[in-house]
Amino acid sequence: MYRIVLAAAVLSVATPAMAAEGVSALLQRQTQELFDAVSNGDASVWDKYLDADAVITDEAGGVTGKKDTVAQVVPLPKGISGTITIINWHLHRHGNTVVATSDADEQENFHGQKLHDLYRMTTTWLKEKGGWKVIGQQSLAMRQDPPAVQLPAALLDEYVGRYQAAPGLVYEITRNGDELSGGVVGGKPGPQKMELRDVMFAPGQPRSRKIFTRDAAGHVTGYLSRREERDVVWTRIP
Repeated sequence: MYRIVLAAAVLSVATPAMAAEGVSALLQRQTQELFDAVSNGDASVWDKYLDADAVITDEAGGVTGKKDTVAQVVPLPKGISGTITIINWHLHRHGNTVVATSDADEQENFHGQKLHDLYRMTTTWLKEKGGWKVIGQQSLAMRQDPPAVQLPAALLDEYVGRYQAAPGLVYEITRNGDELSGGVVGGKPGPQKMELRDVMFAPGQPRSRKIFTRDAAGHVTGYLSRREERDVVWTRIP
C-alpha cells in the first residue's frame, strides 16, 4: 500500500514536467519538419501545421497569411540545394499557447559554392482540435561579420586620422603594423577590419560599416557611418 501511495505521489509531481517536455520535443520536431519541407519543396507540411489565420513575417519583412505562405514553398531551382537544422530551441508554455524561440541553421550549396546563414525565429503555437498549429511566426536574419581582406600598409595609412561628426564628437583611427584600431576620442578603441578597399567594419558589429569618401585627387575626406542603410557623416579633420 505504501508503495502504491508513493508511486502515485511521484507520478503527480512528475507528470507536468514530463508533459511539458513532451510538448517541447513534439513542437521542435514539427518545426524541423516545416524547414525540411522548405528544402524539399513540400508545401503540404506547411498546409498541415499552419492555422487558417496564421500570420508569418519573413526575414525580409514580408508579411503573409497561410495561403500565400504555403504557395511560396516550392522545389528549389536547379543547382541549389541545402539543409536547415533547428538549433538553440527554447519553449515557454502558457496553457494551450506556446511561444518557441529557435535558430534555423542553413547550409546551402549554390551551384557548387557553400553558403551558411542563420535565422532567429519566434513561433507561436496554439493547441487546437487537430493538434498544435502555428498562429504566428517572425524570422530575423542573423548578421555575421563579412570576410576581411588584408590591404597593404600604405593603403591602411590613408584611413589613419581623426574624423568629426559634431563639435566635440571625434573618432580616431590608428595603425599598428597590419592592424587598424578605432574609437571615439575619450573612449576605448577597438579593432577595425577592411571588408574591401574603402569599406571598414568592427568585428562583432556586422550591422555597421564605415564607407570612406574621397575627393577628386583620391584623398580620403571622411566616411559614412552606415547602419541599417542610414548614414552619419564624419568629416576628416586636417
